[in-house]
Amino acid sequence: MTAMVVGLFLLSFVYTPHDPNEMQLTMRFIGPGENPRYILGTDYFGRDILSRIIYGSRSIVLVSFVAVTLGSVVGSLLGAVAGMVKKGPLSAIIMRAIDGLMAFPGILLAMMMVAAIGKGQEGAIVAISVFMIPPFARLVYSLILDSETHLFIKAASSYNISRCRLLFKHYLPLLLPRLITLFTACIGTAIMIETSLSFLGLGVQPPHASWGLMLNEARQHFLQYPYLAMTPGIAIALSVLGFNLLGDGLNDALSKRRSR
Repeated sequence: MTAMVVGLFLLSFVYTPHDPNEMQLTMRFIGPGENPRYILGTDYFGRDILSRIIYGSRSIVLVSFVAVTLGSVVGSLLGAVAGMVKKGPLSAIIMRAIDGLMAFPGILLAMMMVAAIGKGQEGAIVAISVFMIPPFARLVYSLILDSETHLFIKAASSYNISRCRLLFKHYLPLLLPRLITLFTACIGTAIMIETSLSFLGLGVQPPHASWGLMLNEARQHFLQYPYLAMTPGIAIALSVLGFNLLGDGLNDALSKRRSR
């Protein structure tokens, strides 16, 4: 399922059956399978749904990956700084700020950020990346504190090496497997937030295709033409499920490797 999303993303740059934004009012509401030229049918404006699904994968992959990457980098750095300075005032300030961010529900925080920054992909990326900072910061902070009892950490510290070198040479190999697992799992959460913002009109703006925007456009015609909402809904569900399963698989594989 994850490969499907990535495959659609790559395919969108080289091929779509039709122009995803092309309107043909004479071809409105063609159901799936009714016309071989429109495999998944057409919407209210006569636009090809398959083309819009393929093109809409761009916003899903780009926004999710860029946002989670930014959030993971900033969050990991903040958690590392808080963990390395231990119980100093800087550590307390950082972690209390992280706790404050975690107090806001994800979609509410994202909506507030987009309202302040502006609608569109850029605003969605910033909003989602801010939401992704706390889990990475808390993970890195807790792992650094838990790793202080390891003998090789104590031995390295006894040589009075710099904290920066201690972090990248000794702590990072311990942190990396957990960070990879969390990164993959957070992609699914980012997809849900991105589609929610687009559904609410705060993410990708029309006429550009987005799975959340397609769901919003299908609301008023859902009872008569349920396929309009089912197609993007299934795509979103499979994408989130795929990345969650990938995260679980990576966690199991890395856990077995650590145990060995």
